[in-house]
Amino acid sequence: MRVLQAYRFALDPTPRQERALASHVGARRFAFNWGLALVKERLEARARGEDVEVPWPLPALRREWNRQKHRVAPWWRANSKEAYSSGLDGLARALQNWSKSRQGERKGRRVGFPRFRKKGRGRESVRFTTGAIRVDDKSHVVLPRIGRVKTHEPTLALLRRIEAGTARILSATVAQEGGRWFVSFTCEVERPPGRPRFPGRVVGVDAGVKHLAVLSTGEKWPNPRSLEKVLRKIARSSRALARRQRGSRGWHKARRRLARLHARARNLRQDALHKLTHHLASTYGVVVVEQLHVAGMLKNRRLARVLADAALAAIRRQLSYKCPWHGAVLVEAPLFYPSSKRCSRCGAVKLSLPLSERIFRCEECGFVLDRDENAARNLAALAAAVAGSGPETLNARGRDGRPAARQAIPEEAGSRHRRMAGTGTADPQGSAA
Repeated sequence: MRVLQAYRFALDPTPRQERALASHVGARRFAFNWGLALVKERLEARARGEDVEVPWPLPALRREWNRQKHRVAPWWRANSKEAYSSGLDGLARALQNWSKSRQGERKGRRVGFPRFRKKGRGRESVRFTTGAIRVDDKSHVVLPRIGRVKTHEPTLALLRRIEAGTARILSATVAQEGGRWFVSFTCEVERPPGRPRFPGRVVGVDAGVKHLAVLSTGEKWPNPRSLEKVLRKIARSSRALARRQRGSRGWHKARRRLARLHARARNLRQDALHKLTHHLASTYGVVVVEQLHVAGMLKNRRLARVLADAALAAIRRQLSYKCPWHGAVLVEAPLFYPSSKRCSRCGAVKLSLPLSERIFRCEECGFVLDRDENAARNLAALAAAVAGSGPETLNARGRDGRPAARQAIPEEAGSRHRRMAGTGTADPQGSAA
């Protein structure tokens, strides 16, 4: 099975190499801003009635850059050509996203027109697709025009695959995060067919805030609350940064300190998420998760920060590629499936269930259980109804990635009993938190 996989390593560049990396990042930003200014100029000329070509796709932007680079950037030879190509590629993608969003061809919120990049704002990165890109040994990598750069951590995980012929590097992306430089190699990897530890078991996963995840087996994964742990330090560093004179040496020092705190919170969060998803994909044959409407949940101003800190959507995203690696099947419950409101014993559905009620109590059968564990059990029971035959079924989203017909909500368990009792069936649209 051939898959695309990224290997990320922290770099330890020399002062000269660090200046070269910063120069390449700046060259990418310059090419992006130059191309955006050209597109705006041509659009304004066309609005005036002039017959001019607007360089919209990447090939057209590259042709314009090669035609004008000697005049607009006589120093362009100081950096790899990939730096300028990376900036133009980012601009072409941004223009395409804006166009598709405007025409209704792109899902999600409306995408605005690209804006000029400013140094120090946003993610600083540059992508290399050609030239000398390789892992030299267990502690060095080679990048175009940068040369041989030392790494903070061993690269054996990727080096052994390359030497065995089971991995091929496609591109390398260098980025600066939290005052440190990282390189991420996008590789085509040949992975042997995996097999989970218990291929016949089904597990439901209820993601939340109090616990990062509660499994239908009763296991609870603690929420690291990574942002909350450093929030006081972040507030103190933010005040110190605000007191410094912008652009001074102390201002840059305070800015780096604040960036390191945010990087630590991100690293703690990613570590917990990867450990959870690896455990699920490598242990159970079928993993059932919810499709949470995170954008709508973030509108609750009292829960927005803790919800964003938990990164609940990342669990489903990571499982979507880790499950095939380990031979597991991922089943996604419908968006408004009432996993929290339904009784996992008799199937009765509550009309409402406030977030303050942490214990589920069924009025039909008297069943009492922790709210999150009850939801996880309902998700596990949904696997057979949605997918059909447990571990031997396809993903609930179908082979082509689109929602499959079997993803529809099945008839609620216990609904027949409720109809006979004259109570009817509850509205299936409810909170799945």
